[in-house]
Amino acid sequence: MTDNNYPRPLSIVQLTEDASNNHTIYHYYDDLPLIFLGEIPNMPGHGVFVGYKSGKIYSGYHIYEFEEIEE
Repeated sequence: MTDNNYPRPLSIVQLTEDASNNHTIYHYYDDLPLIFLGEIPNMPGHGVFVGYKSGKIYSGYHIYEFEEIEE
């Protein structure tokens, strides 16, 4: 990871408050929370996510728009 504020790989994440204000543009919004699989090595700052409910894979989204869910 290139940023200490990124969620840890395999953690359950939600949108940050800033990102959730624009929720209508996200294809995965109805599938939240997501599981963060990790950063795409040749696309720094972008990650791969899996829908917690559906198991669908979402890739190429900005990691900084997500935060870990505590418990």
